[in-house]
Amino acid sequence: MSGNGRQVEKRGIGGLAEGVGFFLKGVGWVARKPRWWLFGLIPALIALVLYAVALIWLGTHASDVAAWVTPFAGDWGWRDAFRTLVGIMIFVVGLGLAVFTFTAVTLAIGDPFYEKLSEKVEEDLGGLPDGPDVPFWRSLFRSIRDSVITLLYVLMFTLPLFVLGFVPVIGQTVVPVLGAIVSGFFLTVELTALAMERRGIPRRERLTLLRSNMAASLGFGIPIFLLFLLPLVAVIVMPGAVAGAAMLVRVRLAHPQRV
Repeated sequence: MSGNGRQVEKRGIGGLAEGVGFFLKGVGWVARKPRWWLFGLIPALIALVLYAVALIWLGTHASDVAAWVTPFAGDWGWRDAFRTLVGIMIFVVGLGLAVFTFTAVTLAIGDPFYEKLSEKVEEDLGGLPDGPDVPFWRSLFRSIRDSVITLLYVLMFTLPLFVLGFVPVIGQTVVPVLGAIVSGFFLTVELTALAMERRGIPRRERLTLLRSNMAASLGFGIPIFLLFLLPLVAVIVMPGAVAGAAMLVRVRLAHPQRV
């Protein structure tokens, strides 16, 4: 096969398989080191409890929230049915936001936990890379800022997809696929941030690097997104996802393979 052919394969099916492989390697790494897996569960469990409380509150108060946002419907004859529909939509949107923001919030809560976990993975692979010595609080604030910016990007793509989801046929076929692609890519953005920040790679350069390795980025992020749709599974998988992201950055992104 020619060099160009191998490059296309690496960027296509081969790249997707490579991304999936890094995720599986991360899961395998924490499976062999249960102490680090348990260590990585702590922030995910905290985030799960917070989201569960918020969603339970939203579910029990959805009708009140719907009434608050639709004062114009107070005199309508079909007010109750309309507000019930609005309440359901509010809860669905809240559930969707919970799925999309779970990783960012968990990483923000568990920054010191996942930093240690990510560092341990790199130490096992040959040692930590050279990078700037950034104080913890500065790193934390920068991580939160980058997560907020990433969330805005996610909303920019997912809100139109949410609206298109009500279109017959397209909403049940094309939209879910596009949603998984968008969400998978930005999950990879979030998860690889720790290892890239360790190397002093700024946010814009990180996005460029991931876009130039789109197949591997999607192969890594889409399976994680699909698993994260199940809250308990998201908690269990998070340490492996962080470990796999460190491997992806170290082996493929920070030092791209020549083909």
